[in-house]
Amino acid sequence: MGDSSPDPLVLIGMGTSIAFSGLFFKLYREKKEEIKMLKKIPVFKPDDHLLKVLNASSHKRLQYVAVEGVVQADGEVLQSKFVPRCHGVIQKVVVEEHWKYWNYLTRTWNSRTINKNETNNSVPFSLVQPGSYIADVHVKVQNPLEASGCHMERVYSKMRRAQEGLAEMVAQGLSGEKPVAMVESEQMLRVGSSLTGFGEVVLEGGRVVSLRAPQDGRSYILVPSDYRSFMDRHEASASMWKTLTAMTGLTGASLFAAVLYKAFGKQDDRSR
Repeated sequence: MGDSSPDPLVLIGMGTSIAFSGLFFKLYREKKEEIKMLKKIPVFKPDDHLLKVLNASSHKRLQYVAVEGVVQADGEVLQSKFVPRCHGVIQKVVVEEHWKYWNYLTRTWNSRTINKNETNNSVPFSLVQPGSYIADVHVKVQNPLEASGCHMERVYSKMRRAQEGLAEMVAQGLSGEKPVAMVESEQMLRVGSSLTGFGEVVLEGGRVVSLRAPQDGRSYILVPSDYRSFMDRHEASASMWKTLTAMTGLTGASLFAAVLYKAFGKQDDRSR
């Protein structure tokens, strides 16, 4: 009589596939719930409609909305430290030294980063309507460095390899450490780029509106795109989790069917 017990590897694959299917489905449901909540947030542009809604609201304030527009400096702009004719309103320059040190227990070289120097600069800026040469309505962005979201673009990055002379090599042998490289990078929120801010908006007076951190504890977010692109990325993420759920679920179901066939199908064939 042949062995009808399932292959342990098949059982492991089946269990793993089903487990991942459950995990991916959970992530899909969470992402769909997040999208549902995002769609409830009112979306505005820096225009007369926003002014009209603010004037009609209590205290000339909207507690939590999204505002999409184009970045415009309120005064002087920041010049890139490395890239000519690259201007922005937020700038971050990071200098890192990458070193290796000798691990006497594992007898290997391990990496670490030291002497990290980070400089952040910003100038006042507003969101205006795309294509408007003379902005009619300004949405001033308050305290942008306090906002979350990857709203800056990497405009420069360069690695400089460490030069090793005889004296350095002797020192490395004594200390068990050696420099590998120094990396300089620069990120900027550039003038003219699209930006969507999530937060509280307040009418300051006239046609000037302020976007700032919400007072109800919700997240103050700046994202480097228009609202539609932002939502498309979330929809694509949900679609990815849905596809992975289906793929791993089908794999688990197929392996389960194979196990059942091996356990019962062959017995039926022998009984005939």
